[in-house]
Amino acid sequence: MLSRLSNNRHALGLLFMLPTALLLLVFLTYPLGLGVWLGFTDAKIGRAGEWIGIENYSYLASDSISQLALFNTVFYTLIASVLKFALGLWLALLLNRNLPFKSFFRAVVLLPWIVPTALSALAFWWIYDAQFSVISWTLVRLGLIDRYIDFLGDPWLARFSTIAANVWRGIPFVAISLLAGLQTISPSLYEAASIDGVTPWQQFRYITLPLLTPIIAVVMTFSVLFTFTDFQLIYVLTRGGPLNATHLMATLSFQRAIPGGSLGEGAALATMMVPFLLAAIMFSYFGLQRRAWQQGGDK
Repeated sequence: MLSRLSNNRHALGLLFMLPTALLLLVFLTYPLGLGVWLGFTDAKIGRAGEWIGIENYSYLASDSISQLALFNTVFYTLIASVLKFALGLWLALLLNRNLPFKSFFRAVVLLPWIVPTALSALAFWWIYDAQFSVISWTLVRLGLIDRYIDFLGDPWLARFSTIAANVWRGIPFVAISLLAGLQTISPSLYEAASIDGVTPWQQFRYITLPLLTPIIAVVMTFSVLFTFTDFQLIYVLTRGGPLNATHLMATLSFQRAIPGGSLGEGAALATMMVPFLLAAIMFSYFGLQRRAWQQGGDK
């Protein structure tokens, strides 16, 4: 039987995939299914819930804090993702040039990504501190301001401060991924374009960007997923404050479910994130379809 199995490539492939499938089933499918189920119950910590249908979702749809968390999440994801893409693409184009110590700079760029999120959040907490902020200290010494800025005490300042921290952490992932994509583009294309008198901007627009589009689709999908579900950075930095101004759906879900004890509400909030995540995955799917078209495959 073993010899017959070894000769069947499809059966052998399924056999090798079985351990991974079991892990996904236990650690992904089961928690997801349990979360969806709890969202339709009034479960509390220490008490099994009863089926209440869509009451949790009806309550959350009219809850002002949940609405604010949705706004914060979309705003946070949109602004941070656009900034990470723009700065990451610029950095990738810069690192793709023939610069001195290029390998060293590529390694340094990865540092914000490999530093633990909690440690990064603590560092930014000190940077933004109302009394000891190095930013405020520098601006005061330069005479640009006359008092320290309370970065995490004002709702809008707190929103932009958390976005800045997320962008700092996320740029390396976007930059290195796009740099890998840039290095797959044949230099002969640029050489031919230069001979024909094509300007650098036209080379970027008609050669670099179209060939990089599939990579951009995949990279930005992961970037949006990471940003939309961000928890550690916000929880360590602000815990959703001030006045719930930085609460994302992930942090509010945790607050309602664990400290608040309402497992049903927390699970419903987490489940409400799924349609947005599926939309990001569909974005990646259409990007991959474009890649198939570029390579001459079927749409």
